[in-house]
Amino acid sequence: MKQRLTKQSMIILLACSLIIAFTMLVPWWGMKFYAPQYPEGLDIIVYPTTLAGDIDIVNGLNHYIGMKEFSNESFPELKVMPYLVLGLAVLTLLVALLRRKIFLYVLLGIFAIGGAAGLWDMKRWLKDFGTNLDPKAPIELAPFVPPIIGDNVIANFITTSYFTWGGYMLAIAFLLMVYCLWNDRVRK
Repeated sequence: MKQRLTKQSMIILLACSLIIAFTMLVPWWGMKFYAPQYPEGLDIIVYPTTLAGDIDIVNGLNHYIGMKEFSNESFPELKVMPYLVLGLAVLTLLVALLRRKIFLYVLLGIFAIGGAAGLWDMKRWLKDFGTNLDPKAPIELAPFVPPIIGDNVIANFITTSYFTWGGYMLAIAFLLMVYCLWNDRVRK
């Protein structure tokens, strides 16, 4: 006999599908730069489709240390991310409607692999931007790798990296999916 998910789990998965789709509208990650000349801080805000914030000012400052410019074109992932996110939302919707535990296991695997790949990709880009500095830059700075989450000191700037609404919402959707499996664990 195939294991079916309860109606409660189906409703939770339908909500997860909406949560995942909604993350397209909110930022997922950000970095704030503080310095004596910028006490209010400068922002780089990452949405699943675009970069926002004080990009031009940050790029102007990064020029002095020889860092490549940040732009939407610098991150080809931003072009495919909407399809991946909406695909995950549709898969979650299908799993909710089909109500089969095996499909939820597969969905969780896809979600976990996608999340791990996303974190790896972020770390790769942070390393690339922080270590591939132009040696002819006006200010010589040792290569660095900003953290995905946390603080870092770069010259006279303190940077703070953090997840924001979209990142938290994705984590909540994942945990709700795990809850569905846990809640339905004794059902056959």
